[in-house]
Amino acid sequence: MSRLRKKKTPITKLTTSPSSSAKPQSTRAVIRQFHVHLKKQAQGQTRNGRPETLGADLGSQVEQVGGLQEYQEMSVRGQGNDRGGGCEKVLIGWLLARDQKAHCTKSGLRLLEVGALLPDNYRSCASWIDVTPIDLHSRHPAILEQDFLQMDDASNMEKWDILSLSLVLNFVPDAHERGRMLRKCAKFLKRGAFLFLTLPLPCVRNSRYVSLETLVQLMQSLGLELVEERWREGGKLAYWLFCKMDSEGIHPDGQQFRTKRVLLSGKSRNNFAILM
Repeated sequence: MSRLRKKKTPITKLTTSPSSSAKPQSTRAVIRQFHVHLKKQAQGQTRNGRPETLGADLGSQVEQVGGLQEYQEMSVRGQGNDRGGGCEKVLIGWLLARDQKAHCTKSGLRLLEVGALLPDNYRSCASWIDVTPIDLHSRHPAILEQDFLQMDDASNMEKWDILSLSLVLNFVPDAHERGRMLRKCAKFLKRGAFLFLTLPLPCVRNSRYVSLETLVQLMQSLGLELVEERWREGGKLAYWLFCKMDSEGIHPDGQQFRTKRVLLSGKSRNNFAILM
């Protein structure tokens, strides 16, 4: 009599209850490989040649590291409490320190969370933060499936009190599209409202084209002033809180951010850039 064989679950299958059993090193490896393949795919689609073939090959490579679902799964695991929690804790701390809870209206502060992987990141602040979580590929019914870059400018003009781009800007594969995303953020924010930005630290400490200083200057050209920042040498992430200027004023010229300018040279540098 033959024994019944238990059907194995594919290792890339998305589980309904994310576990944090994956090692941090393997989590980072999947995320890093996904970004590399996505960048190559974007480059292939903008060059002459045979982008269809290149795209298919790279699509296969992306699937080999688990595809989009595995990328999202690993990102969620990276937000687990056993790994320091999500970036929203930094934002909440800064808002409380600036007494935003006491000064918000009865309806609460309107927060647009771009690239949300979990629907309840701000559950503890439900009494004073009214959050709208969106993601390009929603993995939860409470997260609106929406491309931020396709959101209507007119209906969102100066609508939001807070905008969160937590590990989102670095996911955009094109430097000009990153600039467009930041321009939309500036348009969507009310005067005196906040933009919370999180990036991998190497984006501003090991890039050929972006530094901590030039990032702040670029944001100033959009009318966004730096009010808080957090990072440490050798760390993984950098956090910033920018405030939209209350008055029109005269913003610094953003001409220097229309073309790439090498700030640091060397083979070990990355090519992260933001162009206006």
